[in-house]
Amino acid sequence: MAIVSATADAPSPNATSPTVVVRMLVSLRRMMPFLIWLAGFYFVWSLIVIMGGHWSTVISHWPIALAMSFGSYVAGSTPMGGGTVGFPVLVLIFEMPGSLGRNFGLAVQSIGMVSASIYILNARRPLHWRLLGASMLGSLIGTPIGVALIAPFIPDLWVKLLFGVVWASFGIMHLVKLKELIAAEGITQHWRRFDLPIGLSIGLAGGIVASITGVGIDMLVYATLVLLYRADLKISIPTSVCLMAFTSVIGIMFNLLLGTIRPDIYRVEPEVFANWLAAAPVVALGAPLGAVVVELISRKPTLLIVSSLCIGQFVWTLIHERVSSLTLMAAFLAVVLCNGIFHVLYSLGHRPEAYDDER
Repeated sequence: MAIVSATADAPSPNATSPTVVVRMLVSLRRMMPFLIWLAGFYFVWSLIVIMGGHWSTVISHWPIALAMSFGSYVAGSTPMGGGTVGFPVLVLIFEMPGSLGRNFGLAVQSIGMVSASIYILNARRPLHWRLLGASMLGSLIGTPIGVALIAPFIPDLWVKLLFGVVWASFGIMHLVKLKELIAAEGITQHWRRFDLPIGLSIGLAGGIVASITGVGIDMLVYATLVLLYRADLKISIPTSVCLMAFTSVIGIMFNLLLGTIRPDIYRVEPEVFANWLAAAPVVALGAPLGAVVVELISRKPTLLIVSSLCIGQFVWTLIHERVSSLTLMAAFLAVVLCNGIFHVLYSLGHRPEAYDDER
């Protein structure tokens, strides 16, 4: 009887098949909103291209589509929006004005970052919801203020330099702290009692920066999470992606709205739409793909490469724009100031009382 019982209880090769099938069905059902989003986007994009006769526009703008194949991966796998690649490509390579690079960044991230965010939510990636919600509220105030009252009146050179300073500072911070950031696990509880004021501050300041450069708020929330909250990258990066997606939608909507009301001040260049047509179908898949791949491989190589590129584009901007004298000094001082702020966040996050709250 013992032998018969053992034989009867032994799992057959196909015994787990129903479980595997059930898991696949559950995963498919969970991803259904993401798949519906993709189908809807590609349907609308195809209608725009076919009905509007824009195939020649899409084909002629293939370089930006190629650049954004990398940019969208960056957007989904790092705390840097796709505009981090799109802005320097359009502004430094194609000699476009900084305002066009900003508006393109916001427009293309409204597809790529939104696509990555929908995937992140469907895949149930961990997010710092309270900080994210407070930052979204702040962005809802700061971004329109920046779009309406600040961005149109900043000289083009300063738009380019602000972009360069923000991301050079980010790159330096990563290269200095990367080993520690990658090793972090979970999230500290000490600062979570201040989620609302911290999030509102991030949203207000980051929204204004994003209204000028097209990116930046994602870097601010990410830096706050990894330096002040000592948060795991698995929490910090998805949170920054979702915040940048929200801010991009708000930013491009207000730019288009104000451009319709006062085109003499807030005009959105037609070339933004042309580049968006070529890049949008690439980033719609590229950004969520980045979010998938980064879960399968080490984040360190990607962050090292992108951080180095951030510093490189700052140097390139200085050379390309022939920045010298007081302007050059101001740019370097701004990088030092940003990294000083990062150091303050790091010091506050590593104070003894922050560790005491973990015990």
